Amino acid sequence: MKLIIAVISREDTEKTLASITEAGFRATKLSSSGGFLRTGNTTLLMGVEEDRLDELKAIFSDKSGRRKTTTSPIFHAGESVVTPLIETSTGGATLFVLDVGEIIHL
Repeated sequence: MKLIIAVISREDTEKTLASITEAGFRATKLSSSGGFLRTGNTTLLMGVEEDRLDELKAIFSDKSGRRKTTTSPIFHAGESVVTPLIETSTGGATLFVLDVGEIIHL
């Protein structure tokens, strides 16, 4: 059994969750935010049998794609620094895969 902690862009949440649940996986959704651009993310917690891990990875790969965006870094209130626009990669998925001894659904 594996515990998957998946961090995806908020923009990809609905289509990714729809595919995950359609495939019969369960997920707990948490709102989160990134540190660099401080944009909205979603963190999903999932318990998955090891033999279905590749299937789950394929869903994330298909539904949470990376894309290029141009943005200005966000600063804390009161900062008066002028910065040029930067091109950065957003989206995609970061999956943390951890071994779990047992999952109990009550």
